[in-house]
Amino acid sequence: MGKRFYRIAGGMIRLLSRKMKTEWEVPFEEGPCVFVVNHVGAIGPVDMCAKFPLRDQCHPWINDGVLDAKKVPAYVRQDYWWRPGSFFEPVLKATVPYIAAVLLPPILRSVDYVPVYHDQRIMLTLRQSVRILQKDQALVIFPEQPSGWLSHHEWINTGWLRLGELWYRASGRALKMYPVHIDRKKRLFKVAAPVWYDPARRFSDQEKELAGALAKGLRGE
Repeated sequence: MGKRFYRIAGGMIRLLSRKMKTEWEVPFEEGPCVFVVNHVGAIGPVDMCAKFPLRDQCHPWINDGVLDAKKVPAYVRQDYWWRPGSFFEPVLKATVPYIAAVLLPPILRSVDYVPVYHDQRIMLTLRQSVRILQKDQALVIFPEQPSGWLSHHEWINTGWLRLGELWYRASGRALKMYPVHIDRKKRLFKVAAPVWYDPARRFSDQEKELAGALAKGLRGE
């Protein structure tokens, strides 16, 4: 039932909203990979799941805080869902978190997702991700860190990059990561050339380099 709902919802979004184009810097090569995407509020994940041409092969990372109805209200309040200090903020604080708690978990669980934990269970996230890559599928990760209302820091979160080590141990192959910039004005997925995790180098020696290249691609530069 969940997957059927996901397919129907995605079809309705494609039918009722404007189409998007995809611009590849280099031709896409089939095989396991990670699409590293800018968030664009709630629109980025929706576009990637409903309109990206490879959506049927993609498995988005979704924060555990929006999958559990008990955790959703606290997650919403700290995640810049409205402009801080706005006139309607008291009303929004009292209503939106609880509406989201009812609606979000069942909708998001219909997606073929990977739950993201921020405690010792992060290894479950990484292991499930490796299993998906072993099936020649793709992961979708949104590593930006919010800095305020509709804004993000220029740097990106990098803990997830250790997936490169685990993937190499499991497969003997380097992890391929495509930076994706979603341009809503141009209605465009701008996919940069892939960035590769180098298994011959220590994680600490390449972390900043990888993060810089991916962040540049997320910004569409």
